[in-house]
Amino acid sequence: MIRLSAPVLRQWRWATAFVVLCAVVLIGGVAFSHWVEKTPMPATLAETATEVRDRNGQLLRAYPVADGIWRMAVTVDQVDAGYRAMLLRYEDKRFYDHSGVDALALVRAAAQALWRGRVVSGGSTLSMQVARLLEDGSTGRWAGKLRQIRLALALERRLSKAQILELYLIHAPFGGNLEGVRAASYAWFGKEPSRLTPAEAALLVALPQAPEARRPDRAPQKARLARDRVLQRMRDAGVLTADVAEAAARAPMPRRMRGFPQLAPHLADDLVAETPEQARIDLTLEAGLQQRLAQLLAQSVARQDARLSAAVLVADHQSGEILASVGSSGYRDDLRQGFVDMTRASRSPGSTLKPLIYGLAFDQGLAHPETLIHDGPIDIDGYAPQNFDGRFRGDLRIRRALQLSLNTPVIQLTQALGPARLMSALRRGGARPRLPGGKPGLAVALGGVGVSLRDLVQVYAGLAAGGQGPRLRARLDAPYERMPRLMSKVSAWQIGDILRGVPPPAGAPAGTVAYKTGTSYGHRDTWAIGWDGRYVVGVWLGRADGTPVPGAFGAELAAPLLFEAFGRIGRGFTPFPAAPASTLRVATAELPLPLQRFERGGVGGPPGERLKLAFPPDGAALLLGEGGQMTLRIKGGEAPFLVLANQTPVVTGARRRSIDLPGLDRGFSTLVVVDRNGRSDQVRVRITRPDE
Repeated sequence: MIRLSAPVLRQWRWATAFVVLCAVVLIGGVAFSHWVEKTPMPATLAETATEVRDRNGQLLRAYPVADGIWRMAVTVDQVDAGYRAMLLRYEDKRFYDHSGVDALALVRAAAQALWRGRVVSGGSTLSMQVARLLEDGSTGRWAGKLRQIRLALALERRLSKAQILELYLIHAPFGGNLEGVRAASYAWFGKEPSRLTPAEAALLVALPQAPEARRPDRAPQKARLARDRVLQRMRDAGVLTADVAEAAARAPMPRRMRGFPQLAPHLADDLVAETPEQARIDLTLEAGLQQRLAQLLAQSVARQDARLSAAVLVADHQSGEILASVGSSGYRDDLRQGFVDMTRASRSPGSTLKPLIYGLAFDQGLAHPETLIHDGPIDIDGYAPQNFDGRFRGDLRIRRALQLSLNTPVIQLTQALGPARLMSALRRGGARPRLPGGKPGLAVALGGVGVSLRDLVQVYAGLAAGGQGPRLRARLDAPYERMPRLMSKVSAWQIGDILRGVPPPAGAPAGTVAYKTGTSYGHRDTWAIGWDGRYVVGVWLGRADGTPVPGAFGAELAAPLLFEAFGRIGRGFTPFPAAPASTLRVATAELPLPLQRFERGGVGGPPGERLKLAFPPDGAALLLGEGGQMTLRIKGGEAPFLVLANQTPVVTGARRRSIDLPGLDRGFSTLVVVDRNGRSDQVRVRITRPDE
């Protein structure tokens, strides 16, 4: 047996102990790592508020999560850098250096507690605080602290520092039902946390430590002391200069919890209901314009009937984007039933459909702006409409009849067109009219049909855009879509030219807006719809319950509001486009004979076969030869015939039923034939050439 000397034996024992110690440390480390790796993880994807934002990302409305908590999504770069610097310095200055647990902070906290017999400072890192917030655990007991340490270490392995900080920014408590820095910033300061003053940032750093005890609205003195303590620490640490810290300490504290933004609440409610699973909805609206118009409506009705409400819709008739949609004069106003969205409610449009009727009549070759029409008593199968003032004006031009909004001339044109044609045009223009009796009668021309403000603005957008406009849309992700053509470019321009001549309200500039007012039967609804070269605006005033508003007229109530709404857009009035090249701009005496006067007695003509364009068929695509001529064939009616191409007379006094038309331009053309009795028919065709 070999005997080892004492020194060698001691060395061997120390080596053995060292190996055993290393093995223990290694095994312990592996076990500890395995213990951390197997940590049950809570959900890190918490439910956050559904948000509706404007075209620039500004918050219009937010909805709390299911349990009524205001918790809003946020990323680190959306939060003020000064606040982040204060937070890390105050709560966890070695946040970017540790792996979830700050050993130095824990030792310091334990030593202070032993020395003073009470807890002086905490040793929790932000990662440990996030662990507690995710599990909604306690802070004081050792078992809870151990659990936080384990979970913090696990979070650090699976998430980046930015992700852990983001979880804190979303979950930290700020008093009441507020969680997260965004909800707190809106509630206490009324703004996003992207730009905070030092005083605001310091308060938001202090609140999560005792969110209920330090609420500024309930314990302002405690809140101020906590804020000022943060400011002092930041001054001592060099995060803030002495001057900035002293100025911040003098800043006033918020006295109440503010409400969250509620711009466009009706529209937001509808869109959220349509897509409840979508966390963020971006709209085409402009928050500033929306707010200005909401204030305008509230101020306007405050001077009127106690139950009067109002609504306004603004859209870009070139892009189809809705820029503002105010559904009532006060969303929370119960007396005015402000919860009812009056941009979508079906109401009688009064006289606002008259421009559409006249435009259709122009397209049909029944009339021209300078055509004479008789304003006098009429009785059509017992229907005898009167003008709003009870007076008749005899012969006058169509232009003047529309500007004066006379009833008997438009009823004569509606009879010639047929009410069904008007209803078809409304639907083609994007409206969804509702007929009380099912079958349209002549009364639809004067408002005997239900439409919404949204419907009317959609139809007027088609007029404003040259007879064919885009479908209005409020969602930023909705594609651009063109509506079917409502009327020809010439007719649409002529309607705009006529309505620009309507005298504006007192103090408003003339010739800047083409507009039409309307008042429904019994003074239940007052309207004003108008447009300039870019925007179309619709205004409604009335009672949401449909009861009459005595003495209310569209020209007196709605028209001034319309021009004020244009002023709130803030970009001046956009000029109107020039007249299309084919527009016939002549005096009455220079018009073709069938267009010089509209004769109601000629409606339908004498007994016999009705007038019809037999060729070309409506909707045909025609390939013209080198000569560029096209043959028109007429069936029925009585000669002589007038033929118009895109409202321009191309043949007059024709007696043959086969007529060769001169060359037509490429693209779509509307062809109208009118006989001696004023009866007409039209087709729309597409002209192509052999080289296309």
